[in-house]
Amino acid sequence: MNRERMYEIILAPVITEKSTRGAEFNQVTFKVRPDATKPEIKGAVETLFGVKVKAVNTMNVKGKTKRFRGQLGQRGDVKKAIVTLAEGNAIDVTTGI
Repeated sequence: MNRERMYEIILAPVITEKSTRGAEFNQVTFKVRPDATKPEIKGAVETLFGVKVKAVNTMNVKGKTKRFRGQLGQRGDVKKAIVTLAEGNAIDVTTGI
């Protein structure tokens, strides 16, 4: 896998209360491409951030139906990956790559 594909796989970190609580367990949450596989996500995180990944869990989150000025709309579907890091490794998601 080339470096360009790795940058395409990981779209953005997820920064919410729940995802920041995962830091206590050496976990980091990312938004990833819908077609990304677990081995691709693991390889991308290890290469781009220089850490050792213990496990990758993925989930497909369906977009919510919302109203905007009385009109029904649909948020986009998102795939999230919860990456568990090996002991002694850490990623600071508040800084860029």
